[in-house]
Amino acid sequence: MSNQIGTVVESGDRSATVTRSTRETQVSVSLRLDGTGESSISTGVGFYDHLLNSLAHHALFDLDIEATGDLAVDEHHTVEDVALVLGAALAQALGDRSGIVRFGDAAVPMDESLATAVVDVGGRPYAVIDLPFKGKRAGKLPLQLIEHVFESFARAGGVTLHVKGTGRNDHHLAEAAFKALGRSLRAACAVDPWREGPASTKGSLG
Repeated sequence: MSNQIGTVVESGDRSATVTRSTRETQVSVSLRLDGTGESSISTGVGFYDHLLNSLAHHALFDLDIEATGDLAVDEHHTVEDVALVLGAALAQALGDRSGIVRFGDAAVPMDESLATAVVDVGGRPYAVIDLPFKGKRAGKLPLQLIEHVFESFARAGGVTLHVKGTGRNDHHLAEAAFKALGRSLRAACAVDPWREGPASTKGSLG
């Protein structure tokens, strides 16, 4: 089965595996929403791996990502496609999104940095990002791509996402942002024991 991002290999029980293969990248993402935060991530961009591991840990998602890409050109295609496939896996794992909390928010400090993330996983893609990085790179990851990561994830996942932060250290600010996103997703994707249908007065989500 295919969607607009890639091929759905497995889906069900709030989990999904999605792959994407192009001339630029090959990406596979396996996601289980009701996990313990275990992750195995290999994108070829070390700091990106670190950030995604942090997201999974704080979301309590079980997450496996294997990606290869044209890193000899630059990091852009690999970083973007991983975010797209991760978003597609989230959308697939959520199914019709009935019975979930839907909204989540978190604020995470890391030394002098503070980041907040507020999400709506109800199927409406939008991203507002305000992360004032001071440098150009953290490790091999161009920091300008972090905004693009969040935008791509939100678009593919059907997530409204607001992330903002302050800080003097770019590593701290980026890591706080991904941890905040993880914790907000943990809250939003949780099953609401008091709700049977969609969390919307319209009677449907999206």
